[in-house]
Amino acid sequence: QVQLVESGGGLVQPGGSLTLSCVASGLAMSGYAMAWFRQAPGKEREFVASVNWGGGGSVYADSVRGRFTISKNNANNTEYLRMISLGSANTAVYYCSAGALVDCDAYVPHFWGQGTQVTVSS
Repeated sequence: QVQLVESGGGLVQPGGSLTLSCVASGLAMSGYAMAWFRQAPGKEREFVASVNWGGGGSVYADSVRGRFTISKNNANNTEYLRMISLGSANTAVYYCSAGALVDCDAYVPHFWGQGTQVTVSS
């Protein structure tokens, strides 16, 4: 059974930073592209960032490029999302996903985590 468990969310002040983690069990992360999505209140889930099976080829949503960094450690089956310069627009539930890349950079999710809440507020 595949499980993706996110952690690291919480309350952060505007301008602050957070690092999210996602630990996978039941699959070898080395065989999957990995991604982060988020869903803000009243909005649809949206793509944040993805990385290929080897940990390279990062792709970012325009809204987070330059402030968020995605990475993965295949040795410990963990994915990360480093977020800096956070603002209220980044308040959302952040979801970890394992999947595949189509045509090199189009991410297709296969598995989802339960999500971790990030709230940016003073």
